[in-house]
Amino acid sequence: MKVTIKRILCPTDMSPESNEALHYGIALARAYRARLFVCHCLESSPLADDKGQDQIRKLFEDRIAARIDLAAAGPPDYEAVVIEGDPVTAVPREAAERHVDLIVMRSRRQPYTAALLGSTAEALCRTSPCPVLVTHPRELEWVGSSTGKIGLKRLLVAHDFSGDSELALGYGLSLAQEYQAELHLMHVLPPPVTPSVAQLGTDDDGAFRLAASRLKNAALGEADLWCQVTQVIRTGQPYREVLIYAEEHGIDLICMGKNGAGFGMRALFGSNVDRVLRQAPCPVLIARPLKPAGFGPAVGSAR
Repeated sequence: MKVTIKRILCPTDMSPESNEALHYGIALARAYRARLFVCHCLESSPLADDKGQDQIRKLFEDRIAARIDLAAAGPPDYEAVVIEGDPVTAVPREAAERHVDLIVMRSRRQPYTAALLGSTAEALCRTSPCPVLVTHPRELEWVGSSTGKIGLKRLLVAHDFSGDSELALGYGLSLAQEYQAELHLMHVLPPPVTPSVAQLGTDDDGAFRLAASRLKNAALGEADLWCQVTQVIRTGQPYREVLIYAEEHGIDLICMGKNGAGFGMRALFGSNVDRVLRQAPCPVLIARPLKPAGFGPAVGSAR
């Protein structure tokens, strides 16, 4: 699968934290020669008349122009866009109407609040009509803040053999090929019934061999001709094993499907995907099938 990115949407509330996602959006827009839409969402405008709205749009356009003009290697083709409404519904709608291929956004990463109430980033990953790249504060960066150069070296794809994880694998393979990066392909088996058993028993051994075979088949092709592919089978909680592996191996980007039999099951405080988003040491790409304008996700639905 060759990833085609022609349109990128980067939401921002104009805060310094939110704007940190912009240099990822700028770098990817240049790398793929894509059009970049920088989007500001007004949940409630204190200036309701047309003149007030025009002032807000002009202020936003000036701020974004100043920021993008400082980009290394020249600014990409871009447009500053102001929309109205709740970001959880307004941003996906804008992305669908503009046929966006990728949303790039920043998460403020407030894990305790997010665990109880959810976050905007998590909600957008569930309702977006396209893949979402989520960046976080204090993470391993792979886009140079001064050079704008993309330095992807190691990608981790969490694979549970669902259709969504196949989509994540497609993005991982394409990005690994594009940047000659290592590709780490991981599947997590459930923990043994008896945790005290040190070695896999007969049933567990069979499950391990089956998972290893399926993982190998998933990566079949010519990938090993242009990148190093490492296949990993672990046992335990999926989100925990993904996070530990990413930390241990200096992973630059985690790719996951939006849900699946293993990585997307609902838990007390959200899904494994949500937990990875809250705690990952690097950016996370949530792969979603592209959907046309008017797909209309229900608010609060678990997609």
